Amino acid sequence: IQLEAIEALDKQIASLDLMMERIEREDENFKQALELIDTIPGIGKRIAQVILAEIGLDMSRFPSAKHVSAWSGLAPGNNESAGKRRSGKAKPGNPQLRSQLVQAAHTIARMKNCYLSSLYHRIAARRGKKRAAVAVAHAIIVIVYHMLIRKEPYKELGENYLSEQMRRSKIKSLVNLVKNIKKLDDDVQFIISDQSIRIIIGEEVKEFSMTG
Repeated sequence: IQLEAIEALDKQIASLDLMMERIEREDENFKQALELIDTIPGIGKRIAQVILAEIGLDMSRFPSAKHVSAWSGLAPGNNESAGKRRSGKAKPGNPQLRSQLVQAAHTIARMKNCYLSSLYHRIAARRGKKRAAVAVAHAIIVIVYHMLIRKEPYKELGENYLSEQMRRSKIKSLVNLVKNIKKLDDDVQFIISDQSIRIIIGEEVKEFSMTG
């Protein structure tokens, strides 16, 4: 009985593949959307087909990226933006789509020189591989949402994007700190380099690293 069930499932998958190929040939919009999603590293044609089959081509049905991620069972989720952690458990949604996206996230984790891979490992180091995969899956569906709206291919940010964002945020915070200090004391100077920022108050010098 189990063998018969497997054979029946294989036939269903083959039938689905044929149907998707026919749709791809006949529907130019579907084909273009498929090609866009395929530009995301680690997203193969099969997963791209599943994504489109589940969320469709018309993103106007989702008021925002938050709505499509919730519908996919990936919001609010354990995700991270520019190194900032957001806690919470992913809500119930589309289990098939969620499963495929999480699977894609694990594939992406093995890639190099990739923003999504960098995101995965950054989160996995602190919160574990399972949460990292969910976070990357969430990032993927948000990326797909914006790609389909803008009709633009994936833009690779690079593996150093998150580190650079954190560095810039740190510089901005320190510059604001110096500006506030200068309001109280004009005898304040600061020197910014790629590696550090030095704050000079009279004869006192304090140096803050931009890399850690």
